[in-house]
Amino acid sequence: MKAVIPRKLHRGHFAFMRALAQGLEERASWDRYLRLEGEHTDLRTVRRTIAWIRDEFAAAARREHRPGTARLILLDADRFSAAPALPSLAEFAEANGMEDFSESEQVEAYEAAYPAAGKAGQGARPSWRARVVERQLEALRWLENLVAQDPRPLDSVSSWLNPSVASRLERVGLRTLHALVEHINGIGARWWVHVPGVGELKAGRILDWLRANEQVLGLRIGAHAMTPRAQLGPLALAAVVPGGTALVPYEKFVLPAELDGSAGTNRAPRGQCLLMAANDHEAVGAWLSAKRAGDASGDLSATQRAYRKEAERLLLWAVLERGKALSSLTVGDAIDYRDFLLDPPAHWCGARHHQRWSPLWRPMEGPLAPSALRQAIAILRSLHAFLVNRNYLVGNPFATLAPPASLQQPLDSSRALSFAQWDHVDALLQAHADTEARRRLRRGMRWLYATGLRLAEITSAKCEDLQQVEYRGADGALAIGWQLAVAGKGGRGRQVPVPPALVAELEDELARHGFERQVGAVSNRGIHVLARFDAELRRPAAWSASGLYQAIKAFVAQAAAGLRGPDAQQLKKASTHWLRHSHGSHALRGREGQVPVPIQVVQNNLGHASVGTTAMYLAAARAQSHTELR
Repeated sequence: MKAVIPRKLHRGHFAFMRALAQGLEERASWDRYLRLEGEHTDLRTVRRTIAWIRDEFAAAARREHRPGTARLILLDADRFSAAPALPSLAEFAEANGMEDFSESEQVEAYEAAYPAAGKAGQGARPSWRARVVERQLEALRWLENLVAQDPRPLDSVSSWLNPSVASRLERVGLRTLHALVEHINGIGARWWVHVPGVGELKAGRILDWLRANEQVLGLRIGAHAMTPRAQLGPLALAAVVPGGTALVPYEKFVLPAELDGSAGTNRAPRGQCLLMAANDHEAVGAWLSAKRAGDASGDLSATQRAYRKEAERLLLWAVLERGKALSSLTVGDAIDYRDFLLDPPAHWCGARHHQRWSPLWRPMEGPLAPSALRQAIAILRSLHAFLVNRNYLVGNPFATLAPPASLQQPLDSSRALSFAQWDHVDALLQAHADTEARRRLRRGMRWLYATGLRLAEITSAKCEDLQQVEYRGADGALAIGWQLAVAGKGGRGRQVPVPPALVAELEDELARHGFERQVGAVSNRGIHVLARFDAELRRPAAWSASGLYQAIKAFVAQAAAGLRGPDAQQLKKASTHWLRHSHGSHALRGREGQVPVPIQVVQNNLGHASVGTTAMYLAAARAQSHTELR
């Protein structure tokens, strides 16, 4: 059973109750001191919070053996009527037409009219209400010094936040104030979208309270977390995490002088080195630059990002975990690194959607699968071969490192949807609520299934990559179709046919948001096929690969809820790459009433360099047929 963590009293609680005791306007006082609890229009929350505060105050007084103070705190001063306010001497004189009388005559008349007033202008003895309020304020000052606390980083969110909001944060793992601030800084201005039940208003109240308590918490909300992402440039994002010798991306990683590789034990003689690299970081940079030769766009391809990822991981591991320079690694170190990739520590792992600017970025998601490990070893072998060939190193510690046994098997048919499973998903897509985000998801999933593109290929496709073509159908008649120019792995280009219905759907979306309907219009250049038509943006932004991946994973998980048995289990595991596998398997197999697509066409669609790779889908299709038959 979960332990209930008591809420703590902060100085805002006392300030609010002082304001109420003095008769100040409740709404303004709530917004000033207790807005974190909720909106003042929610009277149930306001009354419940006031009752809780009074009970906590009284309980604290009883713990100090002051029952009288406890009763005083609970007392409603409004039960005592206030004495009528007396006019000032000047007001009395004006009201009675005595402005031209002498002051002594005015005083004499005033005392005659108000005999209980004592000396004119000093007013009557304080009322019972005023005396109760004065005593309550004294009690509140005593209690504040006794029990008011300042928040601390490791305090539970339930100690300070509204219970319903705190429970929502805890359900997504944000259990402490430190974790909450780390999450906000790691995600940015829209951090709350990852917390079901917390919207923009609640998030704004939480953010205001955290910022007001930054000094006592010792936790700072970054400026980037208060600015919409679209308004943040690369320099602003790059400044979020400073460079250092820590678990940070390659471009921010600072080598300590003693481990920078200038004295690496595997270094070749300096006079023979062909690289302008003084240390291991610069040597890795030279290799990465060579992999980008001929690419003037400035954007990294998926292959180039894979190269950087593996070099980055090894550099971080060598310095932070092994305590050695990369240029001092031995064959034994290479073996240990291989084992490390199969069982990385938790602090090395994080979700893939955390971008490189984020403090939540981590170099790994978890243990590498055998295929990913083989690729990592191959890339690191290539890195060290490059450094050896340039006379930066004398040997390659990864040259003879054996990856896990590679069993070349046909494509696993369990990683593709059946026709019935895809039909179920497609029907749900069609019935999906008609919002921009859901129409975009529908486009993304249908394009992936219909074309077999990779995730990076579909998210980088733009309107100008689409071209209308004429072709002759099976009956010899001319027909109009569409094809998409795709830059695949290794920069190999190909033309992939696209169903006209998908292009028409894209054109409808362009027109809906005020752009030219014709996808090939000059004004549509630069707009991505899976653009985010955000009302706040003047120009549609690209949907990131990680954003599409997460959206599809969430959708197929929901789709699985409508199924039972093996179909439900299958959909729960599905991802973007499954749609690519499904395209290959379904196209080669052919649906009832449709002829299979020639293998050369499917090879082109998938961008396989070898038709043998595509042929594995035939084996997968046969296996799936037998499974369905049984």
